[in-house]
Amino acid sequence: MKLDILALVAHPDDVELSCSGTLINHIKQGYKVGIIDFTQGEMGTRGTPELRLKEAQAAGEIMGLSARENLGFRDVFFKNDEAHQLEVVKMLRKYKPDIVFTNAEYDRHPDHGKAAQLVVDACFISGLKKVVTELDGKEQEAWRPKNIFHMIQSEHIKPDFVVDVTESWEQKVQSIEAFSSQFHTNAEESAKGDQTFISTPDFKHFIEGRAREMGKIANCTFAEGFTKSSQIKVKDVFDLI
Repeated sequence: MKLDILALVAHPDDVELSCSGTLINHIKQGYKVGIIDFTQGEMGTRGTPELRLKEAQAAGEIMGLSARENLGFRDVFFKNDEAHQLEVVKMLRKYKPDIVFTNAEYDRHPDHGKAAQLVVDACFISGLKKVVTELDGKEQEAWRPKNIFHMIQSEHIKPDFVVDVTESWEQKVQSIEAFSSQFHTNAEESAKGDQTFISTPDFKHFIEGRAREMGKIANCTFAEGFTKSSQIKVKDVFDLI
């Protein structure tokens, strides 16, 4: 199956928290969109790998994804090396996306920056015909996406562009809430323990505040910001309006 857009990220819920509104926008326009999660988030304080896989599936259904897979890399300990690069290359050649979204280039969680560089490297390698990969016993064709965009996550990073997600905001929130194991629903539950960076009710306020901030600079209510790995080329400047 060829996809128009593929998000390749470190953890289940990375996409939902950072760029699900953008993906939902494009799904509504008829584009085929998928997500590849690298790990099961098994080193996280809350939830289990099995539960997070179920939550990821539920979130994907809410967004309307055409495909979602998990590569089973070791949470925290995966590397940007040949073995991991080739596994990502297999996914790129399988789905042949024109646009790739991935983690922030640097962030609070070291897996995010590491995954971002892994994806950038794999996208280049995937276009090399002499790098041979096989999937389901068949040799794959070389494929290189047209561009790679990085989400903005915990760190405050100036975006190269923002996407208006106002019309998709409620659906984005629903996709985040599918990961119920990761969040405290109220202050009373938060006080019981197992508190993490994202689990407190305040974190949801942060996500909304960030989206409102991005929206403010683009004259809309909610937006998601991104940085680019390479220059964006247009033939008609009105495409930028």
